[in-house]
Amino acid sequence: MPAMPDMSAAVLLAVLVGALLHAGWNALIKSSADKTLDTALIHGMATLVAVPALLWLGPPPPAAWPWIAGSMLIHIGYYVALAGAYRHGDLGLTYPIMRGSAPLLVALSSSTLLGETLSPLAWLGIAAISLGVLTLGLSRQRLRPGPDGAEDRVRRRRALLFAFGNAGFIAAYTLVDGIGVRAAGEPGPYIAALFLFDGLPYLGLVLWQRRADLGPVRRYMAGRWPLASLGTLASIGSYGIALWAMTRSPVATVAAVRETSVLFAALIGAVLLREPFGWQRGVGTAVIVGGVMALRLG
Repeated sequence: MPAMPDMSAAVLLAVLVGALLHAGWNALIKSSADKTLDTALIHGMATLVAVPALLWLGPPPPAAWPWIAGSMLIHIGYYVALAGAYRHGDLGLTYPIMRGSAPLLVALSSSTLLGETLSPLAWLGIAAISLGVLTLGLSRQRLRPGPDGAEDRVRRRRALLFAFGNAGFIAAYTLVDGIGVRAAGEPGPYIAALFLFDGLPYLGLVLWQRRADLGPVRRYMAGRWPLASLGTLASIGSYGIALWAMTRSPVATVAAVRETSVLFAALIGAVLLREPFGWQRGVGTAVIVGGVMALRLG
């Protein structure tokens, strides 16, 4: 696999815009009354956008389809873990852990799987991200504690398990799609094909789980789809930008710079969702962002 050039200013700006879009649709899910159904709806509706795009661009080459299939399977686990993390923890806690841990895993794997190497400065950035994640993970959360704080501890533990597990899913689909989009040659057909099939399995799973009482599900979706469609466009735009950038820069670098979304998510959570933003969370977010930028410079 040929070496990728360093990230240009144009690619960096595009990935930062994608990071903002990613934080936005995650905040939409966190603020919803039914996080599982909103997750399924946002990604299921991506099919409506992907169909005309695929008809216009044409299908990806045969070499890309195994990677698309693998990414679909990984994304099902990602959606399940995402909804679970947001059920039990704040956006400002779970989002940085999910997004901040993934670049570490991608960087550790990219050398073997993609032939990409990292400089000492890049590894320093990885260490900073890990430290920032730990700082955020230890910050206090205002969950609804029961007697003696038992419920607080249980919900916090579950939120962290879902968040760290989802970091593994994020790293896995990032590597798979990084290889797949390069195998496709052109990013457009790969992106369209991925979103055509990506959200349907999880949407089908959620509807099957609630098959005993679909009336409330239909009513919720009917009232929610206009707002969810914004989340759909943000999701497609965010990941589409990332995949495009992976054809022009190292996957590990794109994955890391994309995680500046933790800063946007923390601000959205504090300003719009009224989540607490103490000094530990502020320091942790700053350290993660600093580590991400070190990865970019490295």
